[in-house]
Amino acid sequence: MSAALMLGRCRRRVLVCDVGEPRNRWSHAVHGFLTRDGIPPGTFLRAAREDLRPYDTVEIRSARVVDAARDHRGFEVRCEDGTRLQTRKLLLATGVVDELPDIAGLAELYGRSVHHCPYCDGWEWRDQPVGVYGRGDAAAGLALSLTVHTRDLVLCTDGPAVHSDWMRARLDTFDIRVREQRVVRLEGREGRLDRIIFEEGAAENRRALFFATGQRQASELPARLGCVFTEDGAVDTGNCEATNVPGLYVCGDASREAQFVVVAAAEGAEAGMAINKALLEEELGSD
Repeated sequence: MSAALMLGRCRRRVLVCDVGEPRNRWSHAVHGFLTRDGIPPGTFLRAAREDLRPYDTVEIRSARVVDAARDHRGFEVRCEDGTRLQTRKLLLATGVVDELPDIAGLAELYGRSVHHCPYCDGWEWRDQPVGVYGRGDAAAGLALSLTVHTRDLVLCTDGPAVHSDWMRARLDTFDIRVREQRVVRLEGREGRLDRIIFEEGAAENRRALFFATGQRQASELPARLGCVFTEDGAVDTGNCEATNVPGLYVCGDASREAQFVVVAAAEGAEAGMAINKALLEEELGSD
């Protein structure tokens, strides 16, 4: 929608296909977005749509894109209902999907007291007892990153820990306890975590849980269209979100390590500018 706003102001015909399933729909608030810190995601999206309303060249359609192919005119896009669309340039803002831990009780707490991003939600749990879930060095790194918010941390590996010697030493240095017992369930009420229950041993009274269990691309479209990916599985984009596929742009969480709403909005604006410039070059020609 940020790209659509930029392109709408350039009087470009834009179709936004959106089925209303953003990654942060489980969260209670958007954080780190100056002037919008703490706004509920749904309220934020409704405001974004209102910002687009004055631009009569911009249309928002509830449609799920299931396939796309490049042709001599640009791209042909196919929607789930069979509709086929033609466009000169294509911007994918499909994002990623978090791999949620398979723990009983987690779904009821997700977005309220169970989180994946300390930048987004760490402040709310400052100086509180916090748990971290995951096995490898990524989970240990997440636990270490949370020391800026709290020093009462326990890392739950749900089985034998898989940490390098260096990482284990770091955990010991900052007094982060590691529990390798199997996690049975999370207990809480009204979205607030109370305790972590293990197969063996005492429960851990915790106010929040952060997890590091990976993520994946939400859509197969970047791969189908031939995008190059980084070692971390993100779409490799260059200047102003352009990909290696001519005319194709990718912005937001699908292409970046800094996965914040404010960053996605900025990348959308950049991509919108780049798309307009590319269209101008085609329309005006070159010497």
